[in-house]
Amino acid sequence: MPFGKTIAAGLLLSSASLLALAPASAQGAAADSGAGADDMVEQIIVTGTRRAERTAFSSLAPIDIITSDAVDRTASEDLLDTLAQIVPSFNVQRLPLADGLVFVRPATLRGLSPDQTLVLVNGKRRHRAALLGSNGAQSADLAQIPSFAIERIEVLRDGASAQYGSDAIAGVINILLDDEPGHSAFGQFSEYYEGDGDNYRAGFQAGFGFAERGFLVTTFEYFDAARTSRTRQRPDALAFQAANPDLDVPNPVQNWGQPERDGIRFALNSQYALADTTDAYLFGTYGESDGVSDFNWRNPDTTSAFNPSDAFPGFDLRTLYPAGFTPQFGQEDRDISLTGGARGALGDGAFTWDASLGYGSNRIEYVMTDTINASLGPDSPTAFRPGTLEQREFNINLDFVHTLDIGNDAGPVNIAFGGERREETYEIEAGDPASFAIGPGAVDGLPSGSNGFPGYSDAQAGTFDQESYAAYVDVEVPLTSRWTLGLAGRYEDFSEFGDTLNGKLSTRFEITPTLALRATASTGFRAPTPGQLFSERTSQGLDTVTLNIFTRGRFSPQGAVADIISRRADADINPLTAEESENYSLGLAYSNNAGFSASIDVYQVNVDDRFGTSQTFTLTDAERAELVALGVPGGEGITSVNFFQNDFDTRTRGVDIVAAYTTQAGPGTLSLTAAYNYNETEVTDGRLEDNETLRVRFEDLLPKHTGNAAANYAVGDLEFLGRLRYFGPWTDFSFNAAGEIFQEFGGEVFVDLAVTWNIREEVSLRVGAENVFDTFPDEAEFQSNRGLIYSRNAPYDTDGGLYYLRLGVDF
Repeated sequence: MPFGKTIAAGLLLSSASLLALAPASAQGAAADSGAGADDMVEQIIVTGTRRAERTAFSSLAPIDIITSDAVDRTASEDLLDTLAQIVPSFNVQRLPLADGLVFVRPATLRGLSPDQTLVLVNGKRRHRAALLGSNGAQSADLAQIPSFAIERIEVLRDGASAQYGSDAIAGVINILLDDEPGHSAFGQFSEYYEGDGDNYRAGFQAGFGFAERGFLVTTFEYFDAARTSRTRQRPDALAFQAANPDLDVPNPVQNWGQPERDGIRFALNSQYALADTTDAYLFGTYGESDGVSDFNWRNPDTTSAFNPSDAFPGFDLRTLYPAGFTPQFGQEDRDISLTGGARGALGDGAFTWDASLGYGSNRIEYVMTDTINASLGPDSPTAFRPGTLEQREFNINLDFVHTLDIGNDAGPVNIAFGGERREETYEIEAGDPASFAIGPGAVDGLPSGSNGFPGYSDAQAGTFDQESYAAYVDVEVPLTSRWTLGLAGRYEDFSEFGDTLNGKLSTRFEITPTLALRATASTGFRAPTPGQLFSERTSQGLDTVTLNIFTRGRFSPQGAVADIISRRADADINPLTAEESENYSLGLAYSNNAGFSASIDVYQVNVDDRFGTSQTFTLTDAERAELVALGVPGGEGITSVNFFQNDFDTRTRGVDIVAAYTTQAGPGTLSLTAAYNYNETEVTDGRLEDNETLRVRFEDLLPKHTGNAAANYAVGDLEFLGRLRYFGPWTDFSFNAAGEIFQEFGGEVFVDLAVTWNIREEVSLRVGAENVFDTFPDEAEFQSNRGLIYSRNAPYDTDGGLYYLRLGVDF
């Protein structure tokens, strides 16, 4: 749909929403506009502005406020799923059988890269996960934050690099932790209609006040989730069973679904007044969990690991795995975040300051079981630890805000400025020697390394870091009582690729006390991380013709291998530099005293030099000889390589429409919310523009249309919730027998229902179901020969209906 028609359609939908939700006579409290959350209240925001009294309605840019009640009314323990249900422009995929991505799932805001959305906790930058995902994206793992610890979430749907630095191209997600005294607990059980995916959750929160001088709130959360399977038996497994009736071949031999997971999450939030105008604060989170997922089944009749070898006379892998084997891929993770500092005011309070230190670490250790290093034959273990990844970050921040009275009746000028020092470290620890060893059986073609996920070798291990310094200024000027202008600029210098300067211009004009026009224009960037700059991931084996060891995989774009490839006439491998963006938005916001609020915002985000993976280059004998001369480990056997590169440019255009209304309806209170997002991304230049297959899949993999609507009715001791979620059409690979490259998937609607009984003031019981009508999407053609039924790339849960029971207690 052309952009102009999309805007027109959005305006019509917005008008329809206003007419549908605003009766002739309405009563109730004012509510902020929000992205379909179930409870939105008028409150001060802290994201996207450093002025003390901004609300979502008075903000110069679109922002959604998601309350703790809205978070608690979703069944998943994963905060990613919660946000995906509430914010239409936020998408997350399951990605079964996708290595580490099944545990650290990529999430996108406005269809942009997962690491182009900045995540804050209590306004401070949160560290990234250690996993380099699709195209090397390295983002924060929101699943590590206990949802029971959240007071509210603020989602800024606007570029904000000039205010916050790297990563804020698509927007900012700021998670505010609970700070209220009191004690509460919950227990929850959920299960899919199919009878699997049992999930047990429990949480406890204790909050203490210190004689009006501060608070301490601690939160503990536990979950234990069983795996799911939406799988048919593989055709080759059926044939193998028929040919070997004396064997007991599992049915199915591999599971497509959610992994098995269990873990704990902990959060701390505290503040204490050192003096009348000075507070010390400390907050943080801790998480650790284990997970296990299937890999593809190894068929004894067709898998090379079962081939005989002269190196192991009399050894037959079928004696160990007579019905084949399905490697089990596991992850043990540990996540730590801790930030401490002090803040205060000088003089009459017109000048405030905030100094903080922050540390974050995400550590992932991989585990493989029920597999083998076939090249080691009978000497191979069947369980391996293939290696460990760790991301560490250390931040120092100093922020100041000065409210300057210039004698303007419209109010004072707000001037914020400050600086930041950041240090990022990425570490790879080598796996067990057997996980990457090339044994004597490789000469006969037996695959080396832990089958399914070869380990990180000593040559790949290492520690890489990057340092950056930043300074910013952020000014809001009330030109008149109705017109406000915002200006922001930020300079940042990185040790590994240089410096960058970004700016933002924003404005808001109050047409009437209830209707305002807002607009922003900004530049942004996302800096490459040490893991993206320097890490390498290769697999090794043996060429059964030349009997030479080979290495193939992804190499650093600024190493010796990249230098060799760059000498080719048709190749130029460059060091990574920052992705750069231009953001534009224009919107209307409405809020009245009768409990109704709404907004519509159109936007465009241009991103240049986006990260991607280069084409694969096959090395010549001469190039290998050069690598040997340079001392590159394994250089004599490197056959093919690729690299992360600043590969292509995109343009994203879209519309956000949100509305909320609260009123008395009969004996109870009715709250209505609705949100819609149209988002379209086009490749405008680079390698993807010339590759039709990659371009179409990149542009159409996510729905262009998403939306939700919710109604919550509270009467007496009961609350009734109904929520509708819509996902528009999208495209995936096909590769079916007819030769079709793509498969189109139609739109889907999911309905959620819940009833809460407030048994007494301190005790509540909720019974609910998500996807209550057990809706499934079209079956997928891609990888159906491996037993898959529904696309692994679906932008929604494909496990069907889920019911849950939740008991909450306040004491």
